[in-house]
Amino acid sequence: MKTIYPALFHKEDGSYWVEFPDLEGCFSDGDSIAEALSNAEESLAAYCASILEHGGSLPAASDIISITVPENCFPTLVEATLKSKGKAVKKTLTIPDWLNDLAVERGVNFSGVLQNALMRELNIS
Repeated sequence: MKTIYPALFHKEDGSYWVEFPDLEGCFSDGDSIAEALSNAEESLAAYCASILEHGGSLPAASDIISITVPENCFPTLVEATLKSKGKAVKKTLTIPDWLNDLAVERGVNFSGVLQNALMRELNIS
């Protein structure tokens, strides 16, 4: 599962530190932009995974254009892939027979569709 949030990269004393305005307490840093970005991706993934594993929900990501950008700073979007640490859970559900027949005929992956719909509903990209 992927998630994308805006981040602010601050340049300070030749290195960078990164903050996520939508995610209180989520920070990272690096000696170069590339290192700061890589570390920010890891921090974002760990932060979001921790929230979800504790039953929380992720806040909606702000529009990057609406973020106030301080001096010596630039905004960018950071994408992270969240790795599932949980096991699969079987769910029983009911749908109309005609919908089931059509989905089976078209080779729909029911688990995949449900997971994607739940991620959209929970605002997880």
